[in-house]
Amino acid sequence: MDKQLKIAFTGPESSGKTTMAELIANVYSTSFIPEYAREFLKTKTTYTLADLDEIAKQQVELCKASKNTLVISDTEMAVMLIWSKEKFKEVSPTIQSYWKAQDFDHLFLCAPDIPWEADKLRENPLDRERLFVLYEELLTKNNCSFSILRGSLNQRIIDCKKQMELLLNK
Repeated sequence: MDKQLKIAFTGPESSGKTTMAELIANVYSTSFIPEYAREFLKTKTTYTLADLDEIAKQQVELCKASKNTLVISDTEMAVMLIWSKEKFKEVSPTIQSYWKAQDFDHLFLCAPDIPWEADKLRENPLDRERLFVLYEELLTKNNCSFSILRGSLNQRIIDCKKQMELLLNK
């Protein structure tokens, strides 16, 4: 592979993004870029729109800093865009700019058809399907290269690996 191949996982909370990013990074012997929001929010009980800008900035920087030929990210800017709209009813120019500049080669949109796993950072247990539709509409409207991962973990791995092989052999 001559150039860097950049892959990200996206979708509503508790839809398997981190699990899939870790597994696929392991399958292809590379590291993955974690979701910076988890680190940032570890010690906070509340956050602001400005905090989302900082989270977005750091997430972008983590991706840019990777020298791997295969970059796998646990999240990307569609998450920031939808999160900001849902939480604050607006999206900052910073997040909009990062969204427009995003350069992932392919996104894996994780469907919320797996059980919800609560943790102190998750906020939307009851409307994951509605949020999933927002992701699908956003990615489609913006002509993003993406595929949907559904079903059991094993099915998701099979589907992800099929798509990865197509991307790696381009």
